[in-house]
Amino acid sequence: MDRGKSLREEFPTVMDRAYALFRKRRLVEEIMSKDVVTIIPEATMAEAARVMGAMRVGSLIVAVDEKPTGIVTERDLLSKIIAQDRDPDTVRVRDVMASPLITIDSPATIKAAAQTMIAQKGRLAVFRGKALVGIVTAADLIKSLPEIPATELRVDAVMTRRVVMVPSQTTVLDAAKTMGVKRIGSVLVTRRGEPFGIFTERDLLTTFLTRGRPLQTKVGEAASTPLITLPSGTSIHQTALTMALKHIRRLPIVKDAEIVGIVTARDLVEAYAK
Repeated sequence: MDRGKSLREEFPTVMDRAYALFRKRRLVEEIMSKDVVTIIPEATMAEAARVMGAMRVGSLIVAVDEKPTGIVTERDLLSKIIAQDRDPDTVRVRDVMASPLITIDSPATIKAAAQTMIAQKGRLAVFRGKALVGIVTAADLIKSLPEIPATELRVDAVMTRRVVMVPSQTTVLDAAKTMGVKRIGSVLVTRRGEPFGIFTERDLLTTFLTRGRPLQTKVGEAASTPLITLPSGTSIHQTALTMALKHIRRLPIVKDAEIVGIVTARDLVEAYAK
């Protein structure tokens, strides 16, 4: 073994090698999601929810005569429909969508994409000339964050310390309302006061709204388990690696066996964008 190298450098893990492939990508066109799903503004939010859930995406581009005019997201469903007790079968996409689109050119760098996303507070519609060619989300960006001093910050510096938890006997509807009111994408689920799982806006879409499963189901029956966590003091780089390879967008942070915060993909992008 080369004595000048660390053990990790000499024998990188499978996760490290896989993440290294992601990090070679430097342009928006290399990381964007190319399968853009559209919907018309006259569609109902119930229809939008079913499409997002079935396609396992968190947003839909709203198009009029095939021209992109706006975007509707799973967060819109939570905060503008469920949290306000509005009927998704009667509310139209046009009533809640964001317009105009936040855009970026396909040859732009991921640094520019991160800065635009944080400054404009939204997902990015990627254009090549006048043609819409993709979407970039925070989850897309963290797959390619370069290993630079900014990403070697500790996760404690960017995590949210106020962690929202709900008992397992809470209904999915009430858990969703809590997320919508607080404008968060997940809640931790507890049993006898101890967190054991997580319920997210994506779970609401794919497991309930798409399949017509009753929202009076106990959230403990729908939570994702076991709960994946990282220790306090983990670098942002390592946190991004874990999220990218486990295909998750939120990670509780633990210190002395207690959850002390939660970090999201957007938190990591914001740290990198500065």
